[in-house]
Amino acid sequence: MSILREFWDFLKVRKKWWLAPIIICLLLLGALIFFTQSSAVAPFIYTLF
Repeated sequence: MSILREFWDFLKVRKKWWLAPIIICLLLLGALIFFTQSSAVAPFIYTLF
């Protein structure tokens, strides 16, 4: 959790608010790929990319 806190402080101090949506999208995409790796939904997810 300290990494998230440091990242939040970085965004506040440096005023880099445009980075937040990019990071959130990358995390969601990574979670989607990780959780669908061994499921029956995987072939349908991979056809999107």
